[in-house]
Amino acid sequence: MASSKKKAPVRPKARKKTSQPVTLGDWLKHAVSRYKETGAALGQVATNAHDEALYLLLRTLAIPLDSAPSVLKHKLTEAEVMAVEKMLHRRLDQRIPAAYLTREAFLGEYRFYVDERVIIPRSYFLEIIPQQLNAWLPNPAKVKHVVDVCTGSSCLAILLAHHFPKAKVDAIDLSPDALAVARINIKNHKLTRRIKLHESDVFDALPKVKYDVILSNPPYEPSAHCDALPAEFHREPRMALDGGADGLDIIRKLLLQARTRLLPHGVVLIEVGGLQPAMDKAFPELDLYWMHTADGSNCVCLIQAGRLMKWKG
Repeated sequence: MASSKKKAPVRPKARKKTSQPVTLGDWLKHAVSRYKETGAALGQVATNAHDEALYLLLRTLAIPLDSAPSVLKHKLTEAEVMAVEKMLHRRLDQRIPAAYLTREAFLGEYRFYVDERVIIPRSYFLEIIPQQLNAWLPNPAKVKHVVDVCTGSSCLAILLAHHFPKAKVDAIDLSPDALAVARINIKNHKLTRRIKLHESDVFDALPKVKYDVILSNPPYEPSAHCDALPAEFHREPRMALDGGADGLDIIRKLLLQARTRLLPHGVVLIEVGGLQPAMDKAFPELDLYWMHTADGSNCVCLIQAGRLMKWKG
């Protein structure tokens, strides 16, 4: 006999309400999640989403960078929420690199002004210059003249000026826009008397002087690789990245011209990214020495004047 008792209707499960981020810590978690959802590219400012997101949040809210993690419990006001949402939209939806949003970039302790006219500073020379360069010079204290080829924002020229406090520094770039930004940074670092800017294609327009150190972080990406870079990297000036079909166009010219630009004890150092195998294949007679880097990429090569001057090119 069937029961006359009616069954209660099955109600759909209530959805969990997604809580709006409240504190800075909440917004940091939300931002990291959004980085993953959007597939935003990293590497221009930080190598992980947490560090870049925290940096952008602190800068957006005008909180000192050394305040974290003590400020993670800070509750955002309505105006701060609007500012953070706008920042995340520009970074993650419009794919504007973080450095272009904040108009700054750092190499170690040094801060540099940047905008869309220059490539965002990032270089292994930050560790090579203070830790390894002196060992290749007979008397580092007597270094008189050094040059940064393809200077961009002038960040490496400024590192050289600080490392060799008695040396004159030439800084070369073909882009007038880049040199305008370089001028801002040289003035900010109070080095206008020691760093001289030159608009030139490598050494073409420079006086015939010789250097103790020739240093360069040139455009070295093969053109096809530039085409395939994430959107954030397409925001940077193409001429600061594109090294031609095999990435070696500027490097070839630099090495050929450096033969008559080095003092007998001098050295050339070039940062080449992932081109180590291509460099070794293209210039076997130079017996390139690859400087050790902390992460093992070893992407900076060194050539001594004696070997370079014997090279037929």
